[in-house]
Amino acid sequence: MRTEPPTVPTLCIGIIAMNEAHRIRACLDSASFADQVVLVDGGSTDATRDIAAAMGAEVHAHSDWKGFAEQRNRLLAYVRCDYVFFLDADEVIGPELQADLVGVVHGRTQAVWEIQWEEVAFGRRLSRMNATGGIRRLFPRHLLCGFDGVVHEKALLARPDVDIRRFTRRLLHHSRPTVYSSLKKLAQYVQLGAAKRAEAGRTGGVLRGFGSGLAIFIKLYVIRRGFLCGPQGFLFCFFIALECFFRYAALKYDQEADTVTPGYAKR
Repeated sequence: MRTEPPTVPTLCIGIIAMNEAHRIRACLDSASFADQVVLVDGGSTDATRDIAAAMGAEVHAHSDWKGFAEQRNRLLAYVRCDYVFFLDADEVIGPELQADLVGVVHGRTQAVWEIQWEEVAFGRRLSRMNATGGIRRLFPRHLLCGFDGVVHEKALLARPDVDIRRFTRRLLHHSRPTVYSSLKKLAQYVQLGAAKRAEAGRTGGVLRGFGSGLAIFIKLYVIRRGFLCGPQGFLFCFFIALECFFRYAALKYDQEADTVTPGYAKR
């Protein structure tokens, strides 16, 4: 009796982006091993979509921005593979992590996998700093129902008892290339963070913001050893602390100005 050989499970890498022409090539090049690469664009005015299409990605434009969760949900509609891995435009999959991803997919592992970041900031890899992140990124497609949340979105799983595992290799995260870009990102994430807390009925203020900022700075710079990464490590930790401070300040003082509203921000 003749039997058909078992099919090899397939992997889709999904990317959401807007105005990422300056770094989308590196991201897509690191994703080129996947069976399907999908990019959902949020309304770029630069060459992001053209570059992605020229590199073989499947490009779809959804310019009516409604938050990261909605963009990921839109992306899910285009996934034709057994597994989906979500990659941001400022991230790069290294060769070792690529091998781990392929191993998980080909092994048909029925688990959701978290990833941690190795931060790259102001021209330096912060390798001596403990990993940040712990974000769920690899999913068997049938176990992922969608996402919820404007920013730092939450994955909605098909059942509560799904096994959660974590890759030991880290994902390169080029989150803060310059001080100028970090200042722009600060303003965007302050807005999004304040909006998220406003929707949850949280209260803000200077003292609450100062406490939040100080706590995260100590956690990153001291406990997670950002101090071992020189001036770049200090700047990285300080910018995150500023974000924590200003989102509580904005939550209290920007309400009447109607500035605490969702918008697009690069991670």
